[in-house]
Amino acid sequence: MNLGEVAKLIDGIVIGDPSLEIIGVGPIETAGAGHITFVKGANFINKLKLSKASAVLVGNKEEININQVLTPRPELAYARLLDHFHPQERPKPGIHSTVVLGCNVILGKRVTLSPLVSIGDNVEIGDDTVIFPGTVVRDNCKIGRNTVIHSNVTLYSNSIIGNQVTLHAGVVIGADGFGYTVDEKGMHTKINQIGNVVIENNVEIGANSCVDRAASGTTLIKKGTKIDNLVQVAHNCTIGEHCILVAQVGIAGSCKLGHHVVLAGQAGLSDHVTVGNHVTLAAKSAALRDIKSNSVYGGIPALPLNIWKRSVTVLPKLPDLARTVRDLENRLNNIEKKNSGE
Repeated sequence: MNLGEVAKLIDGIVIGDPSLEIIGVGPIETAGAGHITFVKGANFINKLKLSKASAVLVGNKEEININQVLTPRPELAYARLLDHFHPQERPKPGIHSTVVLGCNVILGKRVTLSPLVSIGDNVEIGDDTVIFPGTVVRDNCKIGRNTVIHSNVTLYSNSIIGNQVTLHAGVVIGADGFGYTVDEKGMHTKINQIGNVVIENNVEIGANSCVDRAASGTTLIKKGTKIDNLVQVAHNCTIGEHCILVAQVGIAGSCKLGHHVVLAGQAGLSDHVTVGNHVTLAAKSAALRDIKSNSVYGGIPALPLNIWKRSVTVLPKLPDLARTVRDLENRLNNIEKKNSGE
């Protein structure tokens, strides 16, 4: 397709030659002739001058010797062009001969069940859903339309998965929540976890992440949320709409997140913490108390970001400050001794 057609596809405006042939997309560093790339921010302009790309997606017209497509959100346009030029491959619909199907299974149209998939009793799977090899879907699960479940995923009983959900390899949905009490002899006694997990539409969960079933009721992941690899969501949590949970985040039981919350890598929440809307928790931070909406926190325990930054700045100076305080104490003691006539 030519550059004019590319611009039309993303509602952009061509600055340059609309007849230029575009064969693909690529990052600034590796894009070649016939490729279109994108920039976000002034820092990328110098890199762009060295790029071999034939065209670039920009938010504002740039003084560069390269064809441009003007669009309000270059990175979003780039993502959509990636889907156009490199659509994800999907296996052909059908049920492999090694698939194990339980009783009363309801399959939608064009469902793909790959080798060694195991489906329990009373399971429903919607149209155009793909389940890759080795996945186990236990009894009474419901899976929506256009959902992709990659290899070796486990859905425990009564899990509900929405439409256009992606579960990457090794994800476990609905394992028992970590609930115990101590008996008369001091032994840990398991509290039976009888709830379930509900994952709403357009959620993506990265490899080897876990979402535990509720002790009673539901652990809920709301629509549009994206969860990275190796994330733990404990029992009875509610994760709001369009949240981002980055790698190795850990959320303890009964936490509630509002919408558009970002938990950066290795951040954690203590149990029963409520986080408001549009909150960002910096990497390696730990929230031990509730956090109000529209705020940014960091540190352990998590503090408002400006306070945390000031605290971090002071930390390396503490040894010198401690020595100064000791010196001042000694001088003060000496003055007091002289004044007392000792």
